[in-house]
Amino acid sequence: MLLALKDTIIYGPVNSRRLGRSLGINILPPGQKTCTFNCVYCQYGWTDYHCLAEKDNLSWPSTKEVEDALAGALARLHIPPAYITFSGNGEPTLHPCYPEIVVAVKKVRDRLAPDAQVAVLSNSTLTGDPDIQKALAQLDRRIMKLDCGHESTFARYNKPFTGIEEEAIVNGLAQLEDITIQALFSGGEAGNVADAAVDAWVERLNILRPSHVQIYTLDRDAPAKKLVPALESDLQKIECLVKKARIPVSIY
Repeated sequence: MLLALKDTIIYGPVNSRRLGRSLGINILPPGQKTCTFNCVYCQYGWTDYHCLAEKDNLSWPSTKEVEDALAGALARLHIPPAYITFSGNGEPTLHPCYPEIVVAVKKVRDRLAPDAQVAVLSNSTLTGDPDIQKALAQLDRRIMKLDCGHESTFARYNKPFTGIEEEAIVNGLAQLEDITIQALFSGGEAGNVADAAVDAWVERLNILRPSHVQIYTLDRDAPAKKLVPALESDLQKIECLVKKARIPVSIY
């Protein structure tokens, strides 16, 4: 069963496998998936690409709405979250005012939950934008997607919006410091666990030298057919390859 799209700005806190108690921020249009990818495994289902052609005309929450919603949520919590995380209905950095929102969220955090870290779960497609780079640099954690190493695997597995190439994503990621790479591996005909695909992905990691790598597989339904969770042995093999490259890695 696919997840329902978020229809509010703030959701949770949720118990995240990777971040612990995390308060989510959805700064994308409510109830609408807005993303530059159409990943075969996406827990929210397929992307409506027509919405992105007119993204500036969508119902984006304002910076003030995000600020007020976060302040209200934190004021109601008896125990502050470990993380305040930009995630939600797609790719958060698509918001036209993302840099401004980062500043506002950090101010609210500093005032109401100073021990919480501000993180982002991003598909990495806008990392070539200097303004997005500066905004990401202000966060405590940058958890950036990179599932593939070959352009061909990237095209069929992440199904990017027209004009987006993996090489450009890798070049953008290389401009960021202290990043965590997250990668979802899956099996079946539509998967990305073939030896050649994994080897190419590790080569990308050697270029980027992330602070940490998170690998995991499906634990929800996926929109694509011919896709199954990766075997534990597959994940362990990938883990060994990353460790061999002397990069910290965890399986989730």
